Amino acid sequence: MAHHKSALKRIRQTTKRRLQNRYYKKAARTAIKNFRELKEKAEAETFLPKVISMIDRLAKRGNIHRNKAANLKSGLMRHVNAMA
Repeated sequence: MAHHKSALKRIRQTTKRRLQNRYYKKAARTAIKNFRELKEKAEAETFLPKVISMIDRLAKRGNIHRNKAANLKSGLMRHVNAMA
């Protein structure tokens, strides 16, 4: 166990931050999954900006790498464009 006040505070901060990061990452994964299950192009086009915003926010915070974010966004856009 930590013996310094600063170390105890750091433990509290990292625990809180880790839980927040897990929440945002899981929410984005669920949104991507739900997006990929959409069948109608119009519905997908309205939902796409929300999902892209979530992915960009994860990349900005450092939860995912910016190249992974770019690959995800590219795949989602290709998915929309392939819809009939």
